[in-house]
Amino acid sequence: MISVSLKDATLEELLLALTAVDGGNTYLTPRVSKQVVEGFVGRLGEGDTSLDVLTPRQREILQLIAEGQGTKEIAFKLGLSVKTVETHRAQIMDRLNIRDVPGLTRFAIRTGMVSPDR
Repeated sequence: MISVSLKDATLEELLLALTAVDGGNTYLTPRVSKQVVEGFVGRLGEGDTSLDVLTPRQREILQLIAEGQGTKEIAFKLGLSVKTVETHRAQIMDRLNIRDVPGLTRFAIRTGMVSPDR
């Protein structure tokens, strides 16, 4: 794959791009590679702060879900209704863009909320 704007490229840059592609590699201009790296670093940062989008109660419920507790157990333990716990779980999934309980558990492990051996 070549990412070079032909009207802005020097002959040397075009030769580098063709050599890279001929060798089965990808060539990105410095400007494009900078954008790719900045986007990647930005996404890494988002993963580190994703817990910030949750309320303290949602974090508490997420931790209990990741520890393997069911909705009824969580409701009893926190003095909430089952419906309230289900609502919190749905909001957590929505805010984190996670679609299932195993995904929530993986997220909790990745962020250090629970350890993998639980």
